[in-house]
Amino acid sequence: MDGFLGRYRNLSVLVIVIMAQLVLLAVQVKNNQDVRLIRVWAVTAITPLARVLEGIRANTFGLAGEYWKLIEIRSQNGALKVDVDRLKLENQYLKEELATAKRIEAMAGFVQRNPNKTLGARIIGAGAGMNSKVVFIDRGSTAGVQKGMPVITPDGVVGKVTASYPTGSQVMLITDPTFACGVVSDKTRVHGTARGQGNNQLLVDYIQNEQSVEVGEVFFTSGDDRLFPKGLPVGPVRVSRQGKLFKEIFVAPAAFERGLEEVLVVLEGVHQQIPDASQMANVGPEAKALAPPPVDPKAASATGLPTGPSQKFPTDADRLMDRYKALGEQQGVSYGNGGKVPNFNAPVGPRAIPKTPVAPVGEQPVTVPPAAATPGTTAPTGPPPGVG
Repeated sequence: MDGFLGRYRNLSVLVIVIMAQLVLLAVQVKNNQDVRLIRVWAVTAITPLARVLEGIRANTFGLAGEYWKLIEIRSQNGALKVDVDRLKLENQYLKEELATAKRIEAMAGFVQRNPNKTLGARIIGAGAGMNSKVVFIDRGSTAGVQKGMPVITPDGVVGKVTASYPTGSQVMLITDPTFACGVVSDKTRVHGTARGQGNNQLLVDYIQNEQSVEVGEVFFTSGDDRLFPKGLPVGPVRVSRQGKLFKEIFVAPAAFERGLEEVLVVLEGVHQQIPDASQMANVGPEAKALAPPPVDPKAASATGLPTGPSQKFPTDADRLMDRYKALGEQQGVSYGNGGKVPNFNAPVGPRAIPKTPVAPVGEQPVTVPPAAATPGTTAPTGPPPGVG
């Protein structure tokens, strides 16, 4: 630097003098806007540098500010998500409470309209097996629940109590493969037996192929099993087709359409006005059995069955036994002594078949003696038809 100044000393002095002179002129001279040239030059020279510095500052500090704002927004977003999740849970809880209230209201209305004496219960557990079709309710023997009592909802049959404990009971669902109950259709009045299949359908068995059952027809309990009162809905028919021996009818359980949470245990059943068959299933001594369902007078008059609260229900086996007894007495044959066999194809006299006695419940029926045998009738030997 010293060498440069020493070499170009005169030129350097000249440049400095010229620059000083220009500065002095700029301080003295003004433009048309009455602004000194020194100010114009200074502002013009400083402005680009200030713009660059301001851009650097804005970008640097602005980026930092935006970063902190993003951190704050992120924290607010997390808090809002927590609030939304909490509100969703509260909304779901309120929906469940509203649905429960509606179910309880519907159940209370059903209890008021239904003549059966029922007890409300809540399902508290299910069986441990993979294909288990049993549940546990929070009502037991201390509340009056006994083995064999039906379990229902306002929509239909749920199952029956298979074990009663002091504080809870075990209920076999209607879909269990070992479950069965007598049913009757609401339109064609066809009787059958509903059996669980281990899935979401029931098979209505023992209905002849010649009988008509339509899809959409609803089956109700018939009371034949003396466990379920007549008139409880079981479900609508989903499939009805011809089978090998009997019709293949599949029913969707109506009680399971909206889930199971609250149920009703039928403590005392009352039969509804639905026609039932004459055959009844046997009930074990440890199970609670209902009284026989009443017989419709019109149906009884058409079939010849007796009516009244103390009627006796003869089965096909009873009628066949009465016929064999009448033929034996009519032809003078005594069964069991190894003697001759009566002619089972012979016609029976009009007064030979014993009438089915009508006895009050709990009393032994009085046997009506058959009419005397028709004289002159011979009894050919040989077994009855169908006996090898």
